[in-house]
Amino acid sequence: MLIPLIAGHRDRNVIRTASLSLTILASALMAVPAIAILLGGDPVAITAYAPAGLFSIGFFIDKLAAFFILIIAVVSACIALYSIEYVKHMEGESRRNLFCGCMNLFIFAMVLVVASANTIAFFLFWELMAASSFLLVMYEYDGRGTARAGIFYFVMTHLSTLFVLFGIILLWVETGSFAIASLTGAPTLMVTLAFLSLFLGFSIKGGIIPFHKWLPYAHPASPTPISALMSAVMLKIAVYGLIRFLITVFSPELWWGILILVFGTISGVLGVIYALKEHNIKAMLAYSSIENIGIIFMGIGLFVILSAADLPLLATIALLGALFHSLNHAIFKSLLFLTAGSVIKATHTRNIEQMGGLIHRMPKTAGLFFVGSLGVAAIPPLNGFASELLILIAFFTSVTEVEPLVKVLLFVCLALFAMTSALTTSCFVKAFGTVFLGMPRSARGENAHEVKALMLIGPGILAVACVFLGLFALQIIVWAGFSVPMPDMLLVGLLLILMLVLTYVALYFTSPRTIRVSDTWGCGAPSQKAGSEYTAHGFSQPLFMIFSSLYRTQITNDREFYDEPRAIFKSGTAEIRLLKVFEEYIYLPIAMQFRRLATTIARIQNGCLDTYVLYVFITVIALLVFLGWSV
Repeated sequence: MLIPLIAGHRDRNVIRTASLSLTILASALMAVPAIAILLGGDPVAITAYAPAGLFSIGFFIDKLAAFFILIIAVVSACIALYSIEYVKHMEGESRRNLFCGCMNLFIFAMVLVVASANTIAFFLFWELMAASSFLLVMYEYDGRGTARAGIFYFVMTHLSTLFVLFGIILLWVETGSFAIASLTGAPTLMVTLAFLSLFLGFSIKGGIIPFHKWLPYAHPASPTPISALMSAVMLKIAVYGLIRFLITVFSPELWWGILILVFGTISGVLGVIYALKEHNIKAMLAYSSIENIGIIFMGIGLFVILSAADLPLLATIALLGALFHSLNHAIFKSLLFLTAGSVIKATHTRNIEQMGGLIHRMPKTAGLFFVGSLGVAAIPPLNGFASELLILIAFFTSVTEVEPLVKVLLFVCLALFAMTSALTTSCFVKAFGTVFLGMPRSARGENAHEVKALMLIGPGILAVACVFLGLFALQIIVWAGFSVPMPDMLLVGLLLILMLVLTYVALYFTSPRTIRVSDTWGCGAPSQKAGSEYTAHGFSQPLFMIFSSLYRTQITNDREFYDEPRAIFKSGTAEIRLLKVFEEYIYLPIAMQFRRLATTIARIQNGCLDTYVLYVFITVIALLVFLGWSV
């Protein structure tokens, strides 16, 4: 962090390379003790600052904290490796050093949040994480849409901080301590309010619907490494906070779990539905993150419900699924963001409709993006399938053990979970097909070329991790000391490979040896052009109609004709507009109410000295009356 900040405005690549190389080294040094603790080592406790009789800043790393530190370490190392080359092509020569410094500060703050031993340290480092990430979102401050994204992010992240602070204060009022320690007995009203406040704070930071709107604004505006860090890691800090307080501090009640499960289910379904409509590749990945955080919250909610129902084994499976999916989402989503950043760098556009045919020009990037797409779509035997399978096992097994009303809720959430998985597959079929297959749809796609090696190695490591975590999911869970009723994904993978080989052999020996080359039929056209290809809009159109009540689809069609009977067409325009429901019906009305309130208050400050003297006089009289009455 310090090296590029001390260097100031000296635009030298060696300074940034040294900084990012130390980031990789620091990530490795973080991973070693984290793995040691996960393997059964003793927790680490450190007191950094403890003024007498006030509060302390301390750190405590147990298995839960070590698990999330390992996530931060692995993803940060790969992103730093990618950034060594990426930062050379960033705009703003005098700001590149600031970017590297702030990125390291951002990573450091996330580690400190996870390692915090008490709520004071947790809040201070939470705010440091928010401030450093805001500076990174605003890196391209003069870019189109960056100011709007910055305002959204600034307001929402500090609203999250406000709720977290309020929850910490309520816990202090209840216990008289800032320690992250277990509360005995049934939750009181104060404790329940503290949970609700913390749940809102973590939900806003995690992008749970309806608090999600900052993600599709902040991710496209941010540099690619920051988008990857925010989506893959920062959202998991919110997950960590929720799990930490649930298992360490609170004794959750049944309705707490139902609340978390319902919000998670809504976020999962609506997240992927809104991802399907996006043609900005980074905004699409942002909505996909909302969907995956929803799946993680579903696992956490199921854990709380099953714990309250006194089903500890099933509750453990649900929590393992949520934690494993946190790791897997961090891996495949950072892979997708980094490869998307490579595509954007090569084509100079985020609009997937202007890409196409990139598999011939960027074959390595296409292969890496394909692996990430298989992971996020939960295609076996990759890692996304393994973690979602754990949550599904908890769902299927628990429906026979819980009360009838809860059973109905679980069936509904299970059905929506299944629909979410199907829609996710459709979303990434559209993404991969539109970006990499077919013919280039613009000169930008035509002139694209493969990125340098360093921008492939980092994503390559993540792609290998996607395959490894999927194939050896059962072995990893057993190695961690848990026993779960899931199949051996390594055997599943071998069977799939065998089926693929047998299918290829059968087709090879049964298909004719002659090769016939001809044009694809195109309504009589002698040759096909890129404009005739299936577009992302065309792919999504049926889903726009199916979910028109959610999208609030508005179709306008203006036509002109040469003749009075309107038979000979002259010209026309057609437009499909999807209403931004949450922004137009929730965010903007609230903002307008605050604007009216601010306008009213502004009238009080009219710049007249006589008015201010009157305010002081009224205040003094009111104080005298109050003091006289109280005495």
